Amino acid sequence: MIEVATAPQNANSAALSVATVAEAEALAARLARVRAGIGRIIFGQDEVIEQALVAILSGGHALLVGVPGLGKTKLVETLGTVLGLDARRVQFTPDLMPADILGSEVLEEDADGRRAFRFLPGPVFCQLLMADEINRASPRTQSALLQAMQEHRVAVGGTLHPLPAPFHVLATQNPIEQEGTYPLPEAQLDRFMLEIEVPYPDLDSERAMLLATTGATEARAEAALTTAELLAAQALIRRIPVGEKVLEAILALVRGARPEGTTNEAVKRALAWGPGPRAAQALMLAARARAVLDGRLSPSLDDVRALAQPVLRHRMALSFTARADGLRLPDLIASLAADIG
Repeated sequence: MIEVATAPQNANSAALSVATVAEAEALAARLARVRAGIGRIIFGQDEVIEQALVAILSGGHALLVGVPGLGKTKLVETLGTVLGLDARRVQFTPDLMPADILGSEVLEEDADGRRAFRFLPGPVFCQLLMADEINRASPRTQSALLQAMQEHRVAVGGTLHPLPAPFHVLATQNPIEQEGTYPLPEAQLDRFMLEIEVPYPDLDSERAMLLATTGATEARAEAALTTAELLAAQALIRRIPVGEKVLEAILALVRGARPEGTTNEAVKRALAWGPGPRAAQALMLAARARAVLDGRLSPSLDDVRALAQPVLRHRMALSFTARADGLRLPDLIASLAADIG
Protein backbone atom coordinates (compact mmCIF):
# COMPACT_ATOMS: atom_id res chain seq x y z
CA MET A 1 0.00 0.00 0.00
CA ILE A 2 1.31 3.43 -0.98
CA GLU A 3 1.92 5.72 1.98
CA VAL A 4 0.42 9.19 1.54
CA ALA A 5 0.36 12.09 3.93
CA THR A 6 -3.06 13.48 4.72
CA ALA A 7 -3.72 17.20 4.50
CA PRO A 8 -6.79 19.43 4.13
CA GLN A 9 -7.66 19.98 0.48
CA ASN A 10 -10.61 20.98 -1.68
CA ALA A 11 -12.84 18.55 -3.57
CA ASN A 12 -11.00 18.87 -6.91
CA SER A 13 -7.56 18.35 -5.40
CA ALA A 14 -8.91 15.42 -3.34
CA ALA A 15 -10.19 13.72 -6.49
CA LEU A 16 -6.84 14.26 -8.17
CA SER A 17 -5.05 12.90 -5.12
CA VAL A 18 -7.17 9.74 -5.08
CA ALA A 19 -6.49 9.16 -8.78
CA THR A 20 -2.78 9.74 -8.30
CA VAL A 21 -2.65 7.38 -5.32
CA ALA A 22 -4.44 4.66 -7.30
CA GLU A 23 -2.04 5.09 -10.22
CA ALA A 24 0.96 5.08 -7.89
CA GLU A 25 -0.23 1.89 -6.16
CA ALA A 26 -0.58 0.15 -9.52
CA LEU A 27 2.86 1.36 -10.53
CA ALA A 28 4.39 0.16 -7.25
CA ALA A 29 3.01 -3.33 -7.90
CA ARG A 30 4.46 -3.37 -11.42
CA LEU A 31 7.82 -2.11 -10.18
CA ALA A 32 7.90 -4.89 -7.59
CA ARG A 33 7.63 -7.37 -10.47
CA VAL A 34 10.36 -5.50 -12.34
CA ARG A 35 12.76 -5.69 -9.38
CA ALA A 36 11.97 -9.36 -8.83
CA GLY A 37 12.62 -10.10 -12.50
CA ILE A 38 15.97 -8.32 -12.42
CA GLY A 39 16.88 -9.96 -9.10
CA ARG A 40 16.60 -13.42 -10.68
CA ILE A 41 19.40 -12.50 -13.08
CA ILE A 42 21.56 -10.01 -11.14
CA PHE A 43 22.71 -11.09 -7.67
CA GLY A 44 23.80 -8.92 -4.75
CA GLN A 45 23.47 -5.52 -6.42
CA ASP A 46 20.22 -4.23 -4.92
CA GLU A 47 21.42 -0.64 -4.58
CA VAL A 48 22.81 -0.62 -8.12
CA ILE A 49 19.53 -1.98 -9.48
CA GLU A 50 17.59 0.62 -7.50
CA GLN A 51 19.68 3.50 -8.80
CA ALA A 52 19.48 2.26 -12.39
CA LEU A 53 15.68 2.04 -12.12
CA VAL A 54 15.60 5.50 -10.52
CA ALA A 55 17.50 6.94 -13.49
CA ILE A 56 15.19 5.33 -16.04
CA LEU A 57 11.97 6.18 -14.15
CA SER A 58 13.21 9.78 -13.98
CA GLY A 59 13.76 9.83 -17.74
CA GLY A 60 17.54 10.17 -17.36
CA HIS A 61 20.80 8.45 -18.22
CA ALA A 62 23.28 6.66 -15.99
CA LEU A 63 27.02 5.93 -15.96
CA LEU A 64 27.91 2.54 -14.44
CA VAL A 65 31.43 2.50 -13.01
CA GLY A 66 33.02 -0.74 -11.87
CA VAL A 67 35.85 -3.18 -12.49
CA PRO A 68 35.40 -5.87 -15.17
CA GLY A 69 33.27 -8.90 -14.41
CA LEU A 70 30.70 -7.34 -12.09
CA GLY A 71 27.74 -7.75 -14.45
CA LYS A 72 27.39 -4.19 -15.76
CA THR A 73 26.67 -5.35 -19.31
CA LYS A 74 24.36 -8.09 -18.06
CA LEU A 75 22.45 -5.57 -15.95
CA VAL A 76 21.80 -3.28 -18.92
CA GLU A 77 20.70 -6.20 -21.09
CA THR A 78 18.37 -7.39 -18.33
CA LEU A 79 16.91 -3.91 -17.83
CA GLY A 80 16.13 -3.68 -21.55
CA THR A 81 14.29 -7.00 -21.51
CA VAL A 82 12.41 -6.54 -18.23
CA LEU A 83 11.32 -2.99 -19.08
CA GLY A 84 10.22 -3.98 -22.57
CA LEU A 85 12.63 -1.60 -24.32
CA ASP A 86 14.29 -1.83 -27.72
CA ALA A 87 17.89 -2.11 -26.51
CA ARG A 88 21.12 -1.96 -28.49
CA ARG A 89 24.76 -2.19 -27.52
CA VAL A 90 27.73 -0.30 -28.92
CA GLN A 91 31.26 -1.33 -27.96
CA PHE A 92 33.23 1.91 -27.78
CA THR A 93 36.75 1.64 -29.22
CA PRO A 94 39.39 4.22 -30.24
CA ASP A 95 38.55 3.84 -33.95
CA LEU A 96 34.80 4.28 -33.49
CA MET A 97 33.46 7.25 -35.49
CA PRO A 98 30.40 9.46 -34.79
CA ALA A 99 28.65 8.05 -37.86
CA ASP A 100 28.97 4.55 -36.36
CA ILE A 101 26.65 5.73 -33.58
CA LEU A 102 24.39 8.32 -35.17
CA GLY A 103 24.12 6.98 -38.70
CA SER A 104 25.01 8.53 -42.06
CA GLU A 105 23.59 9.65 -45.37
CA VAL A 106 24.24 7.61 -48.50
CA LEU A 107 23.77 8.71 -52.09
CA GLU A 108 21.34 6.48 -53.98
CA GLU A 109 20.26 6.41 -57.59
CA ASP A 110 16.82 5.16 -58.64
CA ALA A 111 15.85 3.38 -61.86
CA ASP A 112 15.27 6.73 -63.63
CA GLY A 113 18.77 7.95 -62.81
CA ARG A 114 17.66 10.42 -60.14
CA ARG A 115 20.03 10.72 -57.23
CA ALA A 116 19.10 11.51 -53.65
CA PHE A 117 20.55 11.14 -50.18
CA ARG A 118 18.97 8.59 -47.85
CA PHE A 119 19.59 8.55 -44.11
CA LEU A 120 20.66 5.26 -42.60
CA PRO A 121 20.00 5.45 -38.83
CA GLY A 122 22.70 4.23 -36.47
CA PRO A 123 22.33 2.23 -33.24
CA VAL A 124 21.45 5.38 -31.27
CA PHE A 125 17.93 5.07 -32.72
CA CYS A 126 16.69 2.79 -29.99
CA GLN A 127 15.06 3.12 -26.56
CA LEU A 128 17.95 1.87 -24.43
CA LEU A 129 21.49 2.37 -25.70
CA MET A 130 24.30 0.62 -23.91
CA ALA A 131 27.56 2.52 -24.44
CA ASP A 132 30.03 -0.13 -23.33
CA GLU A 133 33.38 1.23 -22.09
CA ILE A 134 32.42 4.71 -23.25
CA ASN A 135 35.77 6.24 -22.26
CA ARG A 136 37.62 4.13 -24.85
CA ALA A 137 36.25 6.22 -27.74
CA SER A 138 37.81 9.50 -28.82
CA PRO A 139 36.38 12.79 -27.54
CA ARG A 140 34.92 13.45 -31.00
CA THR A 141 32.93 10.22 -30.86
CA GLN A 142 31.94 10.71 -27.22
CA SER A 143 30.55 14.14 -28.08
CA ALA A 144 28.29 12.58 -30.71
CA LEU A 145 26.03 11.52 -27.84
CA LEU A 146 25.71 14.99 -26.30
CA GLN A 147 22.79 16.19 -28.41
CA ALA A 148 21.08 12.80 -28.28
CA MET A 149 21.26 12.64 -24.48
CA GLN A 150 20.01 16.18 -23.91
CA GLU A 151 17.54 16.80 -26.76
CA HIS A 152 16.54 13.22 -27.70
CA ARG A 153 17.29 13.97 -31.34
CA VAL A 154 20.34 14.11 -33.59
CA ALA A 155 21.35 16.33 -36.48
CA VAL A 156 22.88 14.61 -39.51
CA GLY A 157 23.48 16.46 -42.76
CA GLY A 158 21.61 19.49 -41.49
CA THR A 159 18.44 17.51 -40.77
CA LEU A 160 17.08 16.79 -37.30
CA HIS A 161 16.06 13.20 -36.63
CA PRO A 162 13.99 12.51 -33.48
CA LEU A 163 14.90 9.51 -31.34
CA PRO A 164 12.35 6.96 -30.10
CA ALA A 165 10.59 7.57 -26.80
CA PRO A 166 11.66 6.78 -24.19
CA PHE A 167 15.38 7.15 -24.85
CA HIS A 168 18.03 6.28 -22.29
CA VAL A 169 21.79 5.84 -22.35
CA LEU A 170 23.39 3.48 -19.84
CA ALA A 171 27.14 3.71 -20.23
CA THR A 172 29.82 1.60 -18.56
CA GLN A 173 33.33 2.57 -17.51
CA ASN A 174 36.26 0.71 -15.98
CA PRO A 175 37.82 2.85 -13.22
CA ILE A 176 41.16 1.02 -12.95
CA GLU A 177 42.42 0.54 -16.52
CA GLN A 178 43.12 3.96 -18.00
CA GLU A 179 45.63 3.11 -20.75
CA GLY A 180 44.19 4.00 -24.14
CA THR A 181 41.17 5.80 -22.69
CA TYR A 182 39.85 9.33 -23.01
CA PRO A 183 38.31 10.90 -19.88
CA LEU A 184 34.72 12.03 -20.40
CA PRO A 185 34.46 15.84 -20.60
CA GLU A 186 32.54 17.59 -17.84
CA ALA A 187 29.81 18.62 -20.29
CA GLN A 188 29.06 14.99 -21.07
CA LEU A 189 29.35 13.82 -17.47
CA ASP A 190 26.71 16.39 -16.57
CA ARG A 191 24.31 14.73 -19.03
CA PHE A 192 24.29 11.60 -16.89
CA MET A 193 21.67 11.86 -14.17
CA LEU A 194 23.48 9.37 -11.92
CA GLU A 195 26.97 7.95 -11.66
CA ILE A 196 26.41 4.47 -10.24
CA GLU A 197 29.29 2.68 -8.55
CA VAL A 198 29.10 -1.09 -9.01
CA PRO A 199 30.82 -2.84 -6.07
CA TYR A 200 31.85 -6.45 -5.56
CA PRO A 201 28.97 -8.69 -4.37
CA ASP A 202 28.93 -10.04 -0.84
CA LEU A 203 29.78 -13.69 -0.10
CA ASP A 204 26.21 -15.03 -0.08
CA SER A 205 25.29 -13.22 -3.30
CA GLU A 206 28.43 -14.42 -5.06
CA ARG A 207 27.71 -17.99 -3.97
CA ALA A 208 24.14 -17.75 -5.32
CA MET A 209 25.42 -16.24 -8.57
CA LEU A 210 28.02 -18.97 -8.96
CA LEU A 211 25.45 -21.74 -8.56
CA ALA A 212 22.89 -20.04 -10.82
CA THR A 213 25.22 -19.31 -13.74
CA THR A 214 27.37 -22.43 -14.00
CA GLY A 215 24.69 -25.11 -14.19
CA ALA A 216 23.03 -26.79 -17.16
CA THR A 217 20.36 -24.08 -17.36
CA GLU A 218 20.39 -20.38 -16.58
CA ALA A 219 17.51 -18.07 -15.74
CA ARG A 220 16.38 -15.76 -18.54
CA ALA A 221 14.91 -12.29 -18.14
CA GLU A 222 11.27 -11.76 -19.01
CA ALA A 223 9.35 -8.58 -19.77
CA ALA A 224 7.49 -7.15 -16.77
CA LEU A 225 6.66 -3.72 -18.18
CA THR A 226 5.67 -2.31 -21.56
CA THR A 227 6.92 0.85 -23.22
CA ALA A 228 3.55 2.52 -22.69
CA GLU A 229 3.59 1.63 -18.99
CA LEU A 230 7.12 3.01 -18.61
CA LEU A 231 6.16 6.29 -20.29
CA ALA A 232 3.13 6.53 -18.01
CA ALA A 233 5.37 5.86 -15.00
CA GLN A 234 7.76 8.62 -16.04
CA ALA A 235 4.84 11.04 -16.37
CA LEU A 236 3.55 10.03 -12.93
CA ILE A 237 6.97 10.61 -11.34
CA ARG A 238 6.82 14.24 -12.44
CA ARG A 239 3.41 14.66 -10.73
CA ILE A 240 4.61 13.37 -7.36
CA PRO A 241 4.45 16.26 -4.84
CA VAL A 242 7.64 17.45 -3.17
CA GLY A 243 7.44 19.07 0.25
CA GLU A 244 8.93 22.49 0.91
CA LYS A 245 11.44 21.02 3.36
CA VAL A 246 12.73 18.55 0.75
CA LEU A 247 12.88 21.28 -1.89
CA GLU A 248 14.92 23.54 0.38
CA ALA A 249 17.22 20.63 1.27
CA ILE A 250 17.92 19.94 -2.43
CA LEU A 251 18.74 23.59 -3.06
CA ALA A 252 20.92 23.81 0.05
CA LEU A 253 22.85 20.65 -0.87
CA VAL A 254 23.50 21.60 -4.50
CA ARG A 255 24.31 25.25 -3.82
CA GLY A 256 26.45 24.30 -0.83
CA ALA A 257 28.56 22.08 -3.10
CA ARG A 258 29.71 25.09 -5.17
CA PRO A 259 32.75 27.17 -4.20
CA GLU A 260 30.74 30.30 -5.01
CA GLY A 261 27.62 29.19 -3.14
CA THR A 262 28.93 28.00 0.22
CA THR A 263 29.73 30.11 3.25
CA ASN A 264 31.86 27.31 4.72
CA GLU A 265 35.44 28.41 4.12
CA ALA A 266 36.80 24.87 4.48
CA VAL A 267 34.41 23.56 1.82
CA LYS A 268 35.17 26.55 -0.41
CA ARG A 269 38.92 25.83 -0.29
CA ALA A 270 38.33 22.13 -0.93
CA LEU A 271 36.34 22.58 -4.15
CA ALA A 272 37.67 23.37 -7.61
CA TRP A 273 34.20 23.53 -9.16
CA GLY A 274 30.71 22.39 -8.23
CA PRO A 275 27.42 21.17 -9.68
CA GLY A 276 25.15 23.29 -11.87
CA PRO A 277 21.35 23.57 -11.85
CA ARG A 278 21.02 20.28 -13.73
CA ALA A 279 22.17 18.54 -10.53
CA ALA A 280 19.23 19.99 -8.60
CA GLN A 281 16.84 18.89 -11.36
CA ALA A 282 18.31 15.39 -11.28
CA LEU A 283 18.07 15.21 -7.50
CA MET A 284 14.45 16.35 -7.51
CA LEU A 285 13.34 13.77 -10.08
CA ALA A 286 15.47 10.97 -8.65
CA ALA A 287 14.10 11.55 -5.13
CA ARG A 288 10.56 11.25 -6.47
CA ALA A 289 11.39 8.04 -8.32
CA ARG A 290 13.08 6.49 -5.30
CA ALA A 291 10.06 7.29 -3.15
CA VAL A 292 7.71 5.51 -5.57
CA LEU A 293 10.07 2.53 -5.75
CA ASP A 294 9.92 2.38 -1.96
CA GLY A 295 6.10 2.57 -1.90
CA ARG A 296 5.77 6.22 -0.91
CA LEU A 297 3.96 9.05 -2.64
CA SER A 298 6.27 11.82 -1.51
CA PRO A 299 10.08 11.97 -1.24
CA SER A 300 11.81 12.53 2.08
CA LEU A 301 15.13 13.92 3.26
CA ASP A 302 16.41 10.34 3.40
CA ASP A 303 15.88 10.07 -0.36
CA VAL A 304 17.93 13.22 -0.90
CA ARG A 305 20.74 11.94 1.32
CA ALA A 306 20.74 8.51 -0.34
CA LEU A 307 21.01 10.03 -3.82
CA ALA A 308 23.54 12.75 -3.02
CA GLN A 309 26.54 10.61 -3.98
CA PRO A 310 25.36 9.32 -7.40
CA VAL A 311 23.95 12.72 -8.37
CA LEU A 312 26.89 14.90 -7.29
CA ARG A 313 30.16 12.95 -7.47
CA HIS A 314 30.59 13.33 -11.25
CA ARG A 315 29.51 16.98 -11.20
CA MET A 316 32.14 18.41 -8.86
CA ALA A 317 35.88 18.20 -8.29
CA LEU A 318 38.30 18.75 -5.43
CA SER A 319 40.99 21.41 -5.55
CA PHE A 320 44.65 20.44 -5.80
CA THR A 321 45.18 21.43 -2.17
CA ALA A 322 42.33 19.20 -0.98
CA ARG A 323 43.64 16.22 -2.96
CA ALA A 324 47.14 16.81 -1.58
CA ASP A 325 45.69 16.79 1.94
CA GLY A 326 44.11 13.40 1.30
CA LEU A 327 40.49 14.58 1.22
CA ARG A 328 38.13 12.27 -0.68
CA LEU A 329 35.18 13.58 -2.68
CA PRO A 330 32.73 10.96 -1.30
CA ASP A 331 33.62 12.05 2.24
CA LEU A 332 32.95 15.70 1.39
CA ILE A 333 29.60 14.88 -0.23
CA ALA A 334 28.63 12.75 2.76
CA SER A 335 29.44 15.66 5.07
CA LEU A 336 27.34 18.06 2.97
CA ALA A 337 24.43 15.59 2.83
CA ALA A 338 24.53 15.05 6.59
CA ASP A 339 24.03 18.78 7.16
CA ILE A 340 20.72 19.10 5.27
CA GLY A 341 17.43 19.19 7.07
